[in-house]
Order: sequence, then C-alpha cells, then structure tokens
Amino acid sequence: MGIKTALPAAELGLYSLVLSGALAYAGRGLLEASQGGAHRRAFRESVRPGWEYIGRKMDVADFEWVMWFTSFRNAIIFALSGHVLFAKLCTMVAPQLRSWMYAAYGALAVVGTMGPWYLLLLLGHCVGLYVVSLLRQPWLCLGLGLASLASFKLDPLISWQSGFVTGTSDLQEVLFHGGSGFTVLRCTSFALESCAHPDRRYSLADLLKYNFYLPFFFFGPIMTFDRFHAQVSQVEPVRREGELWRIRAQAGLSVVAIVAVDIFFHFFYILTIPSDLKFASRLPDSALGGCAPGPGQGRGRGRHFRRTDLCAPMAAESHWGSWRPGGQHLLQGGGAGIPLKRVGLGAGLAYSNLVYDWVKAAVLFGVVNTVARLDHLDPPRPPKCITALYVFAETHFDRGINDWLCRYVYDHVGGEHSAVIPELGATVATFAITTLWLGPCDTVYLWSCLNCFGLNFELWVQKLAEWGPLARIEASLSEQMSRRVRAIFGAMNFWAIIMYNLVSLNSFEFTELVAQRLLLTGFPQTTLAVLFVTYCGVQLVKERERTLTLEEQKQDKEKPE
Repeated sequence: MGIKTALPAAELGLYSLVLSGALAYAGRGLLEASQGGAHRRAFRESVRPGWEYIGRKMDVADFEWVMWFTSFRNAIIFALSGHVLFAKLCTMVAPQLRSWMYAAYGALAVVGTMGPWYLLLLLGHCVGLYVVSLLRQPWLCLGLGLASLASFKLDPLISWQSGFVTGTSDLQEVLFHGGSGFTVLRCTSFALESCAHPDRRYSLADLLKYNFYLPFFFFGPIMTFDRFHAQVSQVEPVRREGELWRIRAQAGLSVVAIVAVDIFFHFFYILTIPSDLKFASRLPDSALGGCAPGPGQGRGRGRHFRRTDLCAPMAAESHWGSWRPGGQHLLQGGGAGIPLKRVGLGAGLAYSNLVYDWVKAAVLFGVVNTVARLDHLDPPRPPKCITALYVFAETHFDRGINDWLCRYVYDHVGGEHSAVIPELGATVATFAITTLWLGPCDTVYLWSCLNCFGLNFELWVQKLAEWGPLARIEASLSEQMSRRVRAIFGAMNFWAIIMYNLVSLNSFEFTELVAQRLLLTGFPQTTLAVLFVTYCGVQLVKERERTLTLEEQKQDKEKPE
C-alpha cells in the first residue's frame, strides 16, 4: 500500500521501546563477553593495549581501520594535506590549470609511494583503453577493461605486475590492489563515455587528469568520467551558499566518529570474537544475531557489494568449538566464568559487525569526500544508513561503485528491472564482474551466488504478490494491516541479507553457527524473538521513510512555478 499509510503513535512508541530495550540488553551482553574473553590466548593477536587513560585493551582486528587511523595515519594526512594546499594555491593563482595540478600532484604521490615503474604500468593500461576508445565500440572497451582487471586479480599476471612496485611494506600491498583496480574502472568509464558521446572528443590528457586525482585514486569512491570531467572543467567554480559550513561540519563529524569508534573498540571486541569459534559457540543464541534492519559492509580490505556495490571478504581462520546445551552458558576467559541467559539479548554480534562496517564506510568516504568538496567537486554521497536498508534492491555502500555498475552493466542489461529473465541476466552479469573484482575464490563464489539469488528472489516475490488472488487478498486488507504484513516480510528479508553477507563478513563457519543457533537450537523462542525485534525496526524505518516522503512533497508544492 501507499507510503502515506500511518500507524498509531502508541504502536510506534511500543516498537521504539522494544527495539531500544533489545539493543541495550544486547550491548550489555556483548560487553560482558568482551570482558570475559579479553585474556584468552586466541585474542592476543587482535586485542592489544589501547589508550593509556582508558586503561583497557583495544580490538585491532580490522586491518583497514588500523591502517587509516593508526599505522599510516601521518602519511595519509600528509598526502591529503599537501593536495589541499597545492589545490588552494592553484585555484587562487591559475584556476584554469587546477585539473592539471590535481593530476600532477597525484602522479607525484604515486611515484613517491609506489615507485616510477608502477606509474608506468598504470600508464600502459590507461593508454591501452584510450586507444580502444577511439574505435567507438562499447563491447570492445568493456571487454578490454575486464581483461585488464583480470590481470590484477589472477596469477601469473598479478605476480608479475606487483613486481613493478618499489618496496615491500604492508601499505604498498594495499595501495597496489586499490590503485590498480580503481584505475581500470576509471579507464573503462572513460572509454564507455567516449563511445556514448562520439561528438565529444576526449583526449588522453582528460583521462590522465581523471585517473590521477589523488583523493579518489587508491580507495575511491569512483565518479563516472562524465560527472568528473564536467565538474573539474569549470574555469571559475563558485560555491553554493553555506557549502563551506557543511564541509566543516562533515570534517568535524568524521573526527568525532573516528574517536567514538576507537573508544567503542576498548569495550566491545566485536571483530575478534567471531574469529574464535570456540568462544563464540558458547554465546547465547541472540548474542550471535542482530535485531534491527540493515546489512553491513565487509570487514577487512575492501567494500561489500549488495545489488551494485563491491566487497572484499575476509574469512576468519578458526575452528569449531564445543557448544553446551542448557539454560545457561559459561564464557571462560582468564579463568573467570560469566553466566549469561540464553535468550533475549536482542541486537548482538552480527548486527554490531554490520553497524561497524557501515560506520567505517561512512567515515572513510567522509574524509575523502571532504577533500573533494574543497576542490569544488560533488562526489558520491556517503552510504545510506544501514538501519534504513531491509531490501536487496536498495542496498549498497559505495554510491560511486553503485552508479558505475548500474550505468554500464546492471541497467544496460536489465532495462526497467520489471521482467524476470532480463533481471536475471542483469544480476548474473553484474555479480560476475563483482566476482572478478574481488578475486575469484570459493568464498566469493558463494557470496555472489547468494546475493544474486536474493536480488532475484525479491522480484519473484513481488511478481507473486501482484498475482490476482494474492493481490485481491491484500486489497481486502486495510492500509495499516497491509503495511504490517509487508514489514513481516521485510524482517525476514533483512535476515536473509545478514546471513548471505556474514559469509564474507567473517567466515562460513561463523555463518553456519549463527544459522544453526537461530533456526535450529534456538527455535522457536529465539527465532520469533529476534524476528519480532527486527519487525519493530522495519516499522520504524518505514515511518521515517513516510515522514521524509511527506516533507519532500510539501517542499515541492511550496516551490514557485
């Protein structure tokens, strides 16, 4: 039924109370579990001394977060600060040359961190795709782009090309994969846009200025070439009213989020616990699950792909531990036992991982986008809050990658996404490219198949709901009851999203543990309790969507004609 359908205020208040209580209870349970496991032998590698004035150990299991904000923080700040300084000077002195300055500074930064041979390697890929773009054949451009991408993902070519990097630090390994992969995507975007607009004569210099823009070079987000070229080519860019204030607010919010996450990791070891399955298997059923809507982005070295986004799964190397049935479990840590009730914690370990992954994506993109906005660019917005996501078709964490895949693959093959067969072809093609991007392996194959099925299954259910008898049944319901029924399906769909993505968030073994505990050993009490709390969250999200829609409609009516 329509988005304008409202529920009674008392009912929404009950949903808020249930959700808040469940999250608070789960938080207390995870805090106790973290305290109990702090001195376990399996935690020593990833739980290390943190801030002295907090006096607690800190979870450092996420390599990407530690790299950005601890290990290589000063180098990253130095590089981005230098870019901002030179960009400001060039904009003041010769604004017509600012795009050249961006490319020159980016190229120098690449040479300084990766060596001149790596720069020449990337220039070779750029020139190859530029030459193919002159033929104005989209299929050839996309084919060469995928071949270039495969050369950075499959042996023996990846081993040969990694030899072009000067140095052997951990940072260079990450920068090699990020810079190479995003270079191929950007060059492919350039080639396809050249084919789509044969009347516009783009030069090799335009491609190099696009590719070597430093804030986007190694980690994204990616802007399609047409958008970047149009914005960076403005001779005298003008800021909108209040834009500087918004840039400062975004920078301040990013700093606050970084500090908050670091403090959080001193008390909740949500990234380390899943890697110790012997310890995790003793947690209560609901401590392993989540209860509010929203999938998360992968932990580790990359981003997750939901519908049209990319991920880089990292499987935790761990073994099965023992699980003892009964009314209570005992978490052993450092010789101390912590009794925990088996059911009722609500929002738990899986949801915490998903929330963290979204926060990490928002912070990383927030930092980079702040620099891009200072350069008078309009980069892709940060990812949508995961608590507002409960369907596959709306789930993505990198709007830039989402736009890239939709523009060149998903929408091109699937059309309006209303027919079953074209949609199946579109999703298979999109996830096939995603599998190549991530690097083919068993975990990626499984993850891609599950998410591809989930996206298609949503369309099948939608078609089934439009079938005559079912459509008449829904039409006989009140709008409020129809919204409640749809929220039930949304809650179940949310859990499908979680289970499909836990495979890459942690490991197949941990996913199997969560599924077994929620669907088998915890059935029906834990299953129904978690679904009910999830249902409450979905209803609150729907209410938020309804409010925003009404506000937008009101603003549209107030606009002068």
